[in-house]
Amino acid sequence: MNINDNNDKHCDSDANPPRRSFLKKLAVGAALAGALTLGAGQAQAATTWKIQSVWDAGTVGYDLFEEWCNSIEEKSGGELIFRPYPAKAVAADNNALFDAVRNGVLQGMNPFTLYWSGKIPASVFLSSYPAGPDQPHQWDTMFYSLGMLEKTREIYKKYGLFYVGPIQHDANIIHSKKPVNSLADLKGMKMRVPGGMVAEVFQQFGVSTVSLPGSDIFPALEKGTIDAADYVGPAVNYELGFSQVTDYILFGPPGVMSIYQPVDLMDLTVNLRAWNALDPKLQQLVEEEVRNYSQKHYLTIQKRNIEAMEKFKADGDTVTRLSQQDLQEFRRAAIPIWYNWANKNEDAKAIFDMQLEYMMNDTVGYVTEEDLKAAGK
Repeated sequence: MNINDNNDKHCDSDANPPRRSFLKKLAVGAALAGALTLGAGQAQAATTWKIQSVWDAGTVGYDLFEEWCNSIEEKSGGELIFRPYPAKAVAADNNALFDAVRNGVLQGMNPFTLYWSGKIPASVFLSSYPAGPDQPHQWDTMFYSLGMLEKTREIYKKYGLFYVGPIQHDANIIHSKKPVNSLADLKGMKMRVPGGMVAEVFQQFGVSTVSLPGSDIFPALEKGTIDAADYVGPAVNYELGFSQVTDYILFGPPGVMSIYQPVDLMDLTVNLRAWNALDPKLQQLVEEEVRNYSQKHYLTIQKRNIEAMEKFKADGDTVTRLSQQDLQEFRRAAIPIWYNWANKNEDAKAIFDMQLEYMMNDTVGYVTEEDLKAAGK
């Protein structure tokens, strides 16, 4: 029998109760101290994500994004922290932003989803496109009720990314130097529009399209090198001074601000490894918060748009509208181009097929069999 055995026997006996009591107190104290230390360690081990937006600092878009990010720590009980960054703060451009999230330099990004059409062809159908679904609730329906969210996540997974969810932003509108009251009035105009599908459809109506960064639009309109320009919605466009260099604002039929890009979606996309490492309850929180933020962002922008339109009118700008017949004609011109983009790969086709089925459903009624036959489909 060794000395430890002897000590054990003495401790187990009732011969020395004060010593036994002291040892029990010591053990309880040590356990309590360990628990406190563990708790402190857990508090220090909060997961922190660096997330860069494409909004410039000082814009209403970035202010909203920053406010939302800063709320996550409290909402998660200190377990998750979002560190927001404005455009170019970490990644200098969109290509660098995409790679930074894939490689884990950033854990997340808040882009316009359409930015990745060259990298992820399906993404051209993950935000509105010419004469496609033109109401925000239709996009939420497709994402959250008709399986588009799950399909999108399946696609993004191939790139090491996790698509958390869409973030509603706004419609894009056109400012012009002369009135446009019908599609026929577009012929011969030189217009700044996004490239890709949007440019291809406008070209069908005799428009000479040019691609310019946002910072170059005002001087191009001022010098008269372009006749008209698309950009985002009224709130931002007024801040950019468009009322000083144009006299007309082109909308679609009543209830539709834009026929070519009516629901310009943003999103929250994160590094797949970072997402998988997150506790499931925090994953659920992030998903719910993205949906909450989407509504807040959209409604705030809409309020600013209403205020901005009053300022445009006070400055002498006039709103012109295309007709419902113009919209239908625009859609028929767009349908073959939809198919061209859908045929770029299987993922793009899968997303487009889901949307076409929805648009042809009688509850929506945007596209008919006759429309497809007229387009040769």
